[in-house]
Amino acid sequence: MPDQERVIRIRRPYLDLISAGTKTIEVRVGYPSMRRIHPGQTLVFESGDAHCRTIVTSVAEYPDFDAMLDTEAPEAIGSEGMSRAELLTACREIYPPEKEQLGVLAIHLRLTP
Repeated sequence: MPDQERVIRIRRPYLDLISAGTKTIEVRVGYPSMRRIHPGQTLVFESGDAHCRTIVTSVAEYPDFDAMLDTEAPEAIGSEGMSRAELLTACREIYPPEKEQLGVLAIHLRLTP
């Protein structure tokens, strides 16, 4: 049985980056529901009435945001030109320390036609 599409709500600036093809890694913390995301799965990101359909190409797990940024390409996560410090701040504004302790997932995406 094929996977159902999964809808994930996202802040509009990040949706716009995914839609433009510049943000190819979505960062989430390790909630049990997020840990079920797997390669080949269709994710539909939505913000208000806007949406963007993607396919998961891989999922990498890290103990925290610092470890993730040691490995993943910053330009694939945030806006062009964002520094490591700016990315860390953005991630930690969304997820407080107790959420970061759940682990960090770097969900690699590609747009679907």
